[in-house]
Amino acid sequence: MAVPDVIPIAYVPRHHTETIGRYADGQFLATITYAFPLGFQLDEGWEEHKRLYVVLHTFDADGRYRDSDIWCGGTWAEQQRDPDGADSVLGRARIHLAKLLRSLPRRAYTNIAVRPFQLTVDDVLFGMVIREDEGETWAELYPDRLEFGEPWDGRFVT
Repeated sequence: MAVPDVIPIAYVPRHHTETIGRYADGQFLATITYAFPLGFQLDEGWEEHKRLYVVLHTFDADGRYRDSDIWCGGTWAEQQRDPDGADSVLGRARIHLAKLLRSLPRRAYTNIAVRPFQLTVDDVLFGMVIREDEGETWAELYPDRLEFGEPWDGRFVT
């Protein structure tokens, strides 16, 4: 089965897709995710290269990409040095995500469907990218690495 023009994403509370839905101007997909730069090879000091991002992508009602707000909260190394509290990398990221979500008028958490898109920020790939390998085709959300495929019902695998 071919990849549909619009990829469904299921809203799953307390899971990877708990911050997706609709708002007054269309649809949104938000996440907190760690990512490495493109082509990065794990070696000594990798902790300084693994960065935590807060991401808010917006789409029109038909799933066409509009814009992204992408913010780097810090590195894995910083999080390990100060793992608790609001001043930790993760704590700051959660606060920033909450602020972004509050900025969306008439926000409702629900299933969405978006068209493929991609952009690169800080040498990190973000987007819903169509992938193909050994005759298999799927859509993959980057940098979260959530895979969407047949039966195209919005469920994902990690």
